[in-house]
Amino acid sequence: MRPNFGSFPFTDENGTVWLAFVDRGIRKRGRVVVCAHGITRQGRDFDALGQSLSADFQTIQIDVAGRGRSGWLADKTAYTFDTYLRHVHGLMDYRGIAALDWVGTSMGGIMGMLLAAEEDSPVKRLVLNDVGPFISGAALAGIGEYIGANPRFPNQQAACDYLRKIHAGFGDLTDADWSDMTIHSVTREADGGYVLHYDPAIGDPFKQAVGDVDLWAVYERIKCPVLVLRGAESEVLGAETAREMTRRGPQAELVEFEGCGHAPALMDEAQIKVVHEWLAQGIEDEEDEAADATARG
Repeated sequence: MRPNFGSFPFTDENGTVWLAFVDRGIRKRGRVVVCAHGITRQGRDFDALGQSLSADFQTIQIDVAGRGRSGWLADKTAYTFDTYLRHVHGLMDYRGIAALDWVGTSMGGIMGMLLAAEEDSPVKRLVLNDVGPFISGAALAGIGEYIGANPRFPNQQAACDYLRKIHAGFGDLTDADWSDMTIHSVTREADGGYVLHYDPAIGDPFKQAVGDVDLWAVYERIKCPVLVLRGAESEVLGAETAREMTRRGPQAELVEFEGCGHAPALMDEAQIKVVHEWLAQGIEDEEDEAADATARG
């Protein structure tokens, strides 16, 4: 289904920022799937997944502030999860969304956990792609090595080579996948060169020593069903943390993908099928339960 490109203004004490998204499909069964990307990425990473999901769901691929087509924040210290969650609620108000399913990769998964842990959360089903409630400082330091570096490239091929290197954990993608990803990951400057399509200031927190992230208390407040996806070679979502997620809190289902690390790109058919079928089955289960309740009533 052909995507629609939208944006809306969000105003708070930090001023006004325009927030962009890609909207696919028709809202069915009262539910929307929101896809949220990793820290240096943008919503178009979910094009293949969104195209598949749009057969059954309205799917919205967001560009978090400072990335992709969304505006950059004037206050660089405001690149925080509190800000991002306010923006998500602003999107829900703008699009009239009362309930949603959430697919989040890395940073987008943390956003999903925080949203799902809210009182009266709108999240009905949560997919966490290679992220969990514990991330070691060493893993974060590895990410911090390239965030905020602000490299320049003479052409798109050089940018593609760079992305293949720093995102090798995405897995064995095709040349076409890498090319398409590159197109949406860079922007052209006046002199003809290219830079990455995000505000380098998002990397400012990594300029200082970064410790472990422990969100187990958040995770254990989540009540909705959770699916955890893990790259078998991931250092960001450790194997033991992933297994612990199946035992604690919402007792997530766990699927591991061989041949990738941080994070599975969700671009190949096998990975897309896992996500699509899990979300669709959840809707069917809820409808069956509602029908049973009606019959008993």
